[in-house]
Order: sequence, then structure tokens, then C-alpha cells
Amino acid sequence: MFRRKLSALDYHNPAGFNCRDETEFRNFIVWLEDQKIRHYKIEDRGNLRNIHSDDWPKSFEKYMKDVNCPFKIQERQETVDWLLGLAVRLEYGDNADKYKDSTPEGAKNTENTAKNAEPLINLDVNNPDFKAGVMALANLLQIQRHDDYLVMLKAIRILVQERLTQDAIAKASQSKEGLPVALEKHILGFDTGDAVINEAAQILRLLHIEELRELQTKINEAIVAVQAIIADPKTDHRLGKVGR
Repeated sequence: MFRRKLSALDYHNPAGFNCRDETEFRNFIVWLEDQKIRHYKIEDRGNLRNIHSDDWPKSFEKYMKDVNCPFKIQERQETVDWLLGLAVRLEYGDNADKYKDSTPEGAKNTENTAKNAEPLINLDVNNPDFKAGVMALANLLQIQRHDDYLVMLKAIRILVQERLTQDAIAKASQSKEGLPVALEKHILGFDTGDAVINEAAQILRLLHIEELRELQTKINEAIVAVQAIIADPKTDHRLGKVGR
């Protein structure tokens, strides 16, 4: 119930505070007056600090009247909440310069989301370290060089997303069980005169077809990658324009 206000006031145990515990409650009131509210002068806080005294409830009731708390001593939760509100207002008043330029948490999250949406905005593409890093990655991944290092970086990203993610690696690592092939159903188209050589030729032909299929798959992937780069026009964020 009081966690947010206690956290704002840097209370040592905002999550575990229990106002129903008499000792903890009295210590809390002393801390609140000493550190945050400071309504009394230091020399006038003796009765409030004497938390083991039988007269402490009377001292606290007087304190409530002195700070103009509208609740009764029996209304403990309401009293604590009101005193915390008073402390927060005083804390802000004492540190107005500290808080006036602070950004709300929600706004920070929105700003961070916007930055994350465009991770390349703040990159200095002319930085030698950036160029060296992109070139090293391109060489490692065997990606074709390009005059625009940002284009190379995007190509690297596409390759990593398609080939080096955990799912892609796991899929590639899975053993492929071969299916039985009936060679007699595949016509060779010629006859060598030797049954064994004919069978070997059929096997080689099937393997060649499989290699052609893999090559076609890689060609299709390359076309998709190139299209992704071409379809993403170069953006000049300083001018607020898209295109060259």
C-alpha cells in the first residue's frame, strides 16, 4: 500500500514495511520526522524518539496535531499514508531543482523503444573502427564487399538472422534420414552394357539432381537477401528524407 511512496523517500525496507508492528511503526515515525518532515527542532524530538516510553502514544498524538494531520491516532493506515504524502511534498520542495528536469519512467521507456526501433541511427559510418569491424565480419561470413559499409552491415544482419540464430543452427544440426530410392524407377537414358555401371550412373545422376536443388535454394536465398537490401532505401535521418 505504501511501497511507492516509501521507495520515493529511500526508505530502507519499502516492500516489507508493516505499520501494524508497533516497534516498527514507532521507529518509522522517528525516521520520517528526523529525515524527511523535520517539523520539530532537533532538541524538541526527544519524546518522539523515546519509542519505549508508555507516553509515546500521547507524544505521537501531539505530533499529529502539530503537523495538522486530519486523522485520528486509531486510523493508523490513513495516518501513515498522509504523513508519507507530506514527506514526499517536502522532499520535492527541498529538491525541486533535482526533480524539475527528470523524465517520467513511461517517457523513458518510450524513448528507449524509439531508439531500439532504429539501432543504426547513431552509428558513425565513417568511423575507422566501425569500418574495420564490418569488414572483418564480412570476410568471416564470406559476404561480398560493398562501398557502403551500412549496406554491408545490413547484409550481415540478414545472414545472421537466417543462418546463425539458435533455431537455424538447431535445424541445420538435425540429422537427415535418407529415404530409400528404387533405382529401377529412374530411367538412366542410356545403357553402358554393364548392370553395375548402369546402377552407379543412376546413383550419380540422383546425387547431381540433389546438388542442383541445393544450388537453386541458395540462389533463391541470395535473391531474397538482395531484394531486402534494394527494397530498403538509404535513409538520411538528418534531413528527414528517404532515398538518395
